Amino acid sequence: MTAILRVVLDQVVSPADADLAMASRELGRALVAAAPAGCRVEAIVPSGGTVEVADVVSGVSDVVRTAFARRELAAAWQLGVPAGTSGGLIHSPTLMAPLVRHDRVHDADQTVVTVWDLSPWLHPDDLPKPAVMWHRGMLRRAAKHADAVVVPTHSMGERLVEIEPRLRDRVRVIAGAAPRGFAVPTDEIGRRRALDLPEGFLLVAGSAAAVDGLSAAFAAVVASGVELPVVVLDAREGTEPAVLDLAEAAGLGAASVHVRGVLDDADRGAVLGGAVAFLAPGSRVTFPWRLVEALVAGVPVVALDTPVHRDVLVDGGLLVPSPELLGATLSTSLESAASVERLGVLAADRGRAFSWRGAAEQVWLLHADL
Repeated sequence: MTAILRVVLDQVVSPADADLAMASRELGRALVAAAPAGCRVEAIVPSGGTVEVADVVSGVSDVVRTAFARRELAAAWQLGVPAGTSGGLIHSPTLMAPLVRHDRVHDADQTVVTVWDLSPWLHPDDLPKPAVMWHRGMLRRAAKHADAVVVPTHSMGERLVEIEPRLRDRVRVIAGAAPRGFAVPTDEIGRRRALDLPEGFLLVAGSAAAVDGLSAAFAAVVASGVELPVVVLDAREGTEPAVLDLAEAAGLGAASVHVRGVLDDADRGAVLGGAVAFLAPGSRVTFPWRLVEALVAGVPVVALDTPVHRDVLVDGGLLVPSPELLGATLSTSLESAASVERLGVLAADRGRAFSWRGAAEQVWLLHADL
């Protein structure tokens, strides 16, 4: 008998978040590649969209297209309307899933969802109110109907159980990874020139929200005495002036700070190719995609010691106990070429621990265990 894993790939055909779209794409591909004998993968997608899922995730045996576009499907699933998609083994790389009553024991139906970011519960003021309400509503539905909820780190699982105690025995940890084949591209110099970036800089990711720690990063650069420009990735559209204000308040001239928004995989690889070190000063409880990419690229990492950074970084970089010590640690880490090389090797070694193939194998095992 053939087992069919039905994967919700709304982010592939109608991307709403670049990181979730990447995670959905890469996990979908890996699930196809790692499918055990006698198993296959189907895709559940909304109607419309700009991408054909089979062109991105080759090997899916079928594509179930709902009658609703993504926005309407999200609303329907939030209200508990299955929209013809419930039943069977369903896995979602996000909270987007038909979370309805089902019978796992007698009908072998399963529904598993994934939570990558706890900001809707811990930092709701940083997000649009409708998005916060949708995530909270879907987590309540998951607490009622999901057979398991996947999170990328153990510390995030612990916080999630604090938020929703009913999930205590159903949380599973499966980490994400950088995009398949992620690396510094051969045309890195040309790409950095096209992005109007200098050569040799300190890299940080985040926006002007306090929880992202950009103020601490800028203050650390000043305190370290390291005379390098700073590049900021992932700044939300429209927040660039606020980021520059934070830099100037910390004592960095605006001319030495280069703020960029969301970049594609190749451009991010090129940016990492020009980075001397990656600073991770934030305390947001979310999977740190850029930090993982820095590890894969072998960029030295200096990170604030938070539970998430501890889970992800382990011994792949330097964990700093307080924002006030980031500057001294940065100065020490860059004091010699030998120190930079050693931290780069540690980063690359740790980066090899993250794999979408490994994540897919764990997903298949999870559904088998259920």
